[in-house]
Amino acid sequence: MTRRVLVLTTVHPRSDTRIFVKEARTLASVQNYEVVLLVADGKGNEEIGKLSVQDVGRLSGGRILRMVRGSLKAFRAIRKLKPDIVHFHDPELIPVCLLLWAMGTKVIYDVHEDLPGQTLSKHYLPRAVRRPLAWFTASVEWCAAKVFNGIVPATPKIAERFPPSKTVTIHNYPIISELLTLSPTPYAERPNAFAYAGVIAQVRGTEEMVSALELLEDIPDVRLDLAGTFSPTSFAKSLQARPGWKSVNYYGEVTRQQVAELLGGCRAGLVVLHPVPNKVDALPIKLFEYMSVGLPVIGADFSTLRHIIEGEECGLTVPPLDADALAEAMRWILEHPEEAEAMGQRGRKAVERSYNWDVEATRLLEFYDRLLSI
Repeated sequence: MTRRVLVLTTVHPRSDTRIFVKEARTLASVQNYEVVLLVADGKGNEEIGKLSVQDVGRLSGGRILRMVRGSLKAFRAIRKLKPDIVHFHDPELIPVCLLLWAMGTKVIYDVHEDLPGQTLSKHYLPRAVRRPLAWFTASVEWCAAKVFNGIVPATPKIAERFPPSKTVTIHNYPIISELLTLSPTPYAERPNAFAYAGVIAQVRGTEEMVSALELLEDIPDVRLDLAGTFSPTSFAKSLQARPGWKSVNYYGEVTRQQVAELLGGCRAGLVVLHPVPNKVDALPIKLFEYMSVGLPVIGADFSTLRHIIEGEECGLTVPPLDADALAEAMRWILEHPEEAEAMGQRGRKAVERSYNWDVEATRLLEFYDRLLSI
């Protein structure tokens, strides 16, 4: 019996790593699943192997208007497609997915972030509004979780907010071979370069990264290879005004293949998040991506990151917000290349053993089997 699975997002791009590369493709690999990815990016419909991408069109207007339009367009499309199950990824789609559940469709809520904690950290929200709004979002999620058929959080910490009987944590671990290149530069021959690939925002520690470069000017050709988009876009101007920016190679938004090439030519990967509510207990995918290509990691000294980095002996931890400590760790990596390379190899082995998508894919498919058998 063929089951139609609809993977839904009106916010993320169709190429999103968790949504498309990992989850949708994993589901499409099952013989009796017909998988449709429903997006709203204006790039049109396409067929990618067994996976069908359906586009409801680009959403215009302000954030609230886009949320309303996206929900209405998605609802109309879903009613035509008549899926057995809807697996959605955007909190703003909770109301429309509650309606779909009430009409008999099975619904899975995929929770990427600690939404209440994220709300407390929103730079564009007035401080007086953040805590009441965080409470409201937590309440909406809790109520919705009571009726949705399944919850798929990305970390154990997020999972704590949802009913254990219907919740399965699906970590955002990397595909083992995705970012490996055929001929990476041998570690001992690499330039004095460090890597950061992801959203470029203040809470991601990018100011500290650039400041650390200013403290390493005595090291020849030291640089930061930086890839991603700025959030907000105005942050670019303030970061580029810093003296250390002259030692930054900025690549902008890049493909996954370009990320692989960038990581294959660096000495270490940086993941020095700020101590804000939705980052302290996060398991950032870039940590595991760095490990997957054999890069040593320099990470913020949070208990969750420390447990992995020190437990696997795959890098160094530094106090968050401390550019001096970050610079010292970067200097150590450059001055101890053999030890740094060994750290990277231990991280690679840890990914092969535990922190990889194959493990999570099996858990996801088992969850679907249980859910569709009810």
